[in-house]
Amino acid sequence: MYKNLFKRVLDFLAAFFGLLVLSPIFIFVTIGLFFANQGKPFFFQRRPGKNERIFSIIKFKTMNDKKGADGSLLSDADRLTPIGAFVRKTSLDEIPQLINVLKGDMSLIGPRPLLVKYLDYYRDEEKIRHTVRPGITGWAQVKGRNTLNWNDRLAYDIEYVNNISFLFDLQLIFLTVKKVFKSEDIVVDPRSIMQDLDEERTLN
Repeated sequence: MYKNLFKRVLDFLAAFFGLLVLSPIFIFVTIGLFFANQGKPFFFQRRPGKNERIFSIIKFKTMNDKKGADGSLLSDADRLTPIGAFVRKTSLDEIPQLINVLKGDMSLIGPRPLLVKYLDYYRDEEKIRHTVRPGITGWAQVKGRNTLNWNDRLAYDIEYVNNISFLFDLQLIFLTVKKVFKSEDIVVDPRSIMQDLDEERTLN
């Protein structure tokens, strides 16, 4: 009952009131990133959601679009702005995803929505992560976020989907808040410590 009904109701109410409470921060960060990113405070990217339905995730844009002499984008580290680094370190870049939660694309708690290009690289048992709405935070995020290797990260997603409950979600919200305030397991440039899933599994 919780997984199929109450979870969605609680998600909607929490996202609605969360946006109201966080609106001053939302406006402040939007203005700061508007000037830092040449008028582009938001980042949109296609991600697979429940049942692999593709949606556009909304985040604060923490990197500018500067290009090198050859016309290609500079590295993530070179494009990360000072305010963008602060927003990412404090996890404020996740706030706009509350809009995704309101729309029904996402949940507060669930497996993180990863890149569309990864769809062909999940093992059969890992595909269960797409039987529920993806989350702003989840079991893998509180267990290590981007510092985890891919096998462990996806294993935590499987464990979450198989054990969804109100108490489990409540525990993950508490642990997420704790992580944010302690700024734990935050990697500004994840590619500096790990490969993309498709690259890793192609090589292995």
